Amino acid sequence: MAKAIDLSNGRAWKTQSAALAHFKDMLARYSDEDVVEDRADHDDLIALLERYDAVIVDGPSKIGDGVDSFFRRRNTGDGYSTPGFWVRRVDGSETDFSYLAAVRGAPKSNAQEFYDACRAAVAADLKAAKARHFKTYGDELGRVPCELTDELITIDAAHIDHAYPTFGQLVLSFRAARGWQHEVPPGTVTVPADSQTTTTFVDPAVVAAFRQFHHGAAILRIVARTRNLAMSAGQRRPKVRRPVVLT
Repeated sequence: MAKAIDLSNGRAWKTQSAALAHFKDMLARYSDEDVVEDRADHDDLIALLERYDAVIVDGPSKIGDGVDSFFRRRNTGDGYSTPGFWVRRVDGSETDFSYLAAVRGAPKSNAQEFYDACRAAVAADLKAAKARHFKTYGDELGRVPCELTDELITIDAAHIDHAYPTFGQLVLSFRAARGWQHEVPPGTVTVPADSQTTTTFVDPAVVAAFRQFHHGAAILRIVARTRNLAMSAGQRRPKVRRPVVLT
């Protein structure tokens, strides 16, 4: 059964998908650092933020002492940059919030937070390896072949893919190696905080351990971003002709 979404300002949608589309379209109407000036948009975001605070119970209130305004800003980290809504409070403090989490009404699971921390631990390694691969093997236009199709692609059109094992499998194997199959010890990953767009490991030793584990087990390849990575899903261990090397 479809799950209806009702906000405190009276806005309602018959499905989560319809609510998500509404806020996605709203985000697209603004440019980075633009303040949300439209009164109806502001009211919808206030009501959405109230929903967020009601369901995301393991972090600080996003509303805090009160909302002054909303604006769009890039959420950036190693290897990614995505637009999102931010709130500026009446005391001048600012923080991000996820309209996806607010609409869906559920925080990330502990498993997802751990996965995100693993991603953050190796993001810089992957970015550097990708740049090194293109510098070493690029043609006169800086292009290298896509591993799936052999089409020549630029670095901006490329995705560095975990051919085998998948990144999810690596994360599960790392947890098992540390005896964390069923539960990750409290305090292993950072708790939600203002302006924190990336979950990370608290202990640098865990960061180093996962980086070493990932370095020894990951088989990486370059594929075009536009390709469906499921093309090779039937291969348990695909042959990689031009592996991306981690150093």
